[in-house]
Amino acid sequence: MSDPVIALVMLGLFIFVIMLGFPIAFTLMALAIAFGYYAYFDANRMWAPYNRMLDQDVSSFDLWQSWIGGFFNNRIFDLFVNQTYSVMANDVLTAIPLFLFMGYIVERANIVDRLFETLSIASRRLPGSMAVAALITCALFATATGIVGAVVTLMGLLAFPAMMKARYDTSFASGVICAGGTLGILIPPSIMLIVYAAASGTSIVRLYAGALLPGFLLAGMYLVYIIVRAMMQPNLAPKPVEPEEPIPFARLMWMMLTSFFPLAILIMSVLGAILFGLATPSEAAAIGALGGLVLAIAYRALTWRRLRESVYLSVRTTAMVCWLFVGSWVFASVFSYLGGEHVVRDFVVGMDLTPFQFLILAQFIIFLLGWPLEWSEIIIIFVPIFLPLLVIFEIDPLFFGILIALNLQTSFLTPPMAMSAYYLKGIAPPEVRLTQIFAGSLPYVGMVFITMALLYTFPQIVYWLPQAIYGR
Repeated sequence: MSDPVIALVMLGLFIFVIMLGFPIAFTLMALAIAFGYYAYFDANRMWAPYNRMLDQDVSSFDLWQSWIGGFFNNRIFDLFVNQTYSVMANDVLTAIPLFLFMGYIVERANIVDRLFETLSIASRRLPGSMAVAALITCALFATATGIVGAVVTLMGLLAFPAMMKARYDTSFASGVICAGGTLGILIPPSIMLIVYAAASGTSIVRLYAGALLPGFLLAGMYLVYIIVRAMMQPNLAPKPVEPEEPIPFARLMWMMLTSFFPLAILIMSVLGAILFGLATPSEAAAIGALGGLVLAIAYRALTWRRLRESVYLSVRTTAMVCWLFVGSWVFASVFSYLGGEHVVRDFVVGMDLTPFQFLILAQFIIFLLGWPLEWSEIIIIFVPIFLPLLVIFEIDPLFFGILIALNLQTSFLTPPMAMSAYYLKGIAPPEVRLTQIFAGSLPYVGMVFITMALLYTFPQIVYWLPQAIYGR
């Protein structure tokens, strides 16, 4: 077999192995080293130490030791070490553990329950008021944490039972929780955009600026859908019972000051520092982590146990992402060295696609990959395959990245592998069926597609803010 064919075998074997359930990062590293050993194999380099030892009067143990040394005298091991160091030294990736820590410590600061209660009261005049409050809480909390599973699980324990008690339709309520929990992938400061920036070499500050309007547009469409649906079908979201004594405006403002504004100010401070060049993403993430600690102390929720859990979860998630990067970069280097990248490029170019058709094809493939894979695996492993093709089709990596961030919303909402639905099902009452959660999530998938169509038609939705702040 020729080297390009071996590269395709390597890619096919990887897909087959991860479908069997093997850990993806270690599968990447194992296949990269195995195929890389073949790709970089140099018989003279391997046997040179052993041959030199044969000319000397040495023991068999020394001969065996020289053979072992020669066996590992392959450039794939140098490549693996260099790529590991590159990931450790990457300034962009430094922001990931700090943003994760901010999210985990905020999650444990008992802010979300106060926030949901306050927003429920503030929006009680709106149709579907509890659903509106749940979505805004999800969006704000998802933006602060960037961890879909944590947001859906916590809001499923907090807001879902409250909506069920208020006689909300099960599908309607579950769809709000699942869709709102995924918004943190798109709305800055998104960890997914940090990972994409590191993988593609795109400016993270421009990505954040470009994602703001699409993120608000999608969240706004969700809110409009909830309100209009509740107006058209009041039985889905009954109006809340008016309290016997109306809550004074001063008390409502105090509740907002102690629940909504602290978290909103923390997020806007971090994001503003990045967008306006006051701090690098890593420095802003450090500010956010410190702010999360201050909030936890202010809410008297910081204990040694919660701090230890937050640190542990941050380190575990960061290690997963960084080992994925190591495995992916080594795998991609071997794949490209064997000629696999040229095969993919020549195949796509040979299809004679227009830039628009290529975008549709790429997004459709990413949509399908979202069923079996997490967003981190898609961004780190498969997106780099598309990046060299962007130059050929004259597509801006920034625009491509925002489309991917939008597209990945669907991977958490589309059956049969809608992870948000499974997160919610795991903590929902037994009588809530998975099919009901799926049914509630599907309308939001349609709104994601509508938003993507709007970006295709009006790309200035992405470009306006980056150009206004940073110029062309």
